[in-house]
Amino acid sequence: MNSTHAPCHELGTPPPLGIGPIVFVVDDDVSVRESLELLIRCERWQPETFSSAQEFLARPRPLVPNCLVLDFSLPGLTGLELQKRIAVERTEMPIIFITGHGDVPMTVQAMKAGAVELLTKPFNDDVLLTAIRSALERSRVALSLKAEMRVLRDRYASLSQRERQVMALVVSGLLNKQVGGELGISEVTVKAHRGKVMQKMMAHSLADLVKMAGRLGLARRAAAA
Repeated sequence: MNSTHAPCHELGTPPPLGIGPIVFVVDDDVSVRESLELLIRCERWQPETFSSAQEFLARPRPLVPNCLVLDFSLPGLTGLELQKRIAVERTEMPIIFITGHGDVPMTVQAMKAGAVELLTKPFNDDVLLTAIRSALERSRVALSLKAEMRVLRDRYASLSQRERQVMALVVSGLLNKQVGGELGISEVTVKAHRGKVMQKMMAHSLADLVKMAGRLGLARRAAAA
């Protein structure tokens, strides 16, 4: 790499690692792995390095913000092939490609597939660190949204079949009386079910409930039915 600042081993002991963001590095060049490991450690991120895509895929999926610094040319599964796997299996993991040579078709393919950055060796450390910070923030947001969706799905799963029917009709804009007419139940019963729905979904208003229904895709399901 092309450092523009003193490495942390010149400044003192590298900061201790804790449970925090993980920066994965997959590169078959041991000198690159070692250099990036030190650089990442200096930023108080947790580095994990691998010499091949297969070795990396054997590592359990992380539950903290993370990103992948990935070389194009790897033994076995290539960088682009690994990117395709990650796009399906680990959508919250942004990828920063590094390469020893400029290849326009590969670059275009990688960027179209969602890579956040592509750097040609030797690259400036600060440029890589900026890309990693951006990637980790993107991962943090994606993981947060996934966690929110899990909670939302759990709440929806706690509803009874009748409560789901009432919710679908209420968020579509029908009044309680109209919902009762659709389901063949009294307006009083509709109000009781609606109250349960609001409670279980932890919705503070009808607008909240409508937003939740939208995130769960209930409107799309109703349209397709």
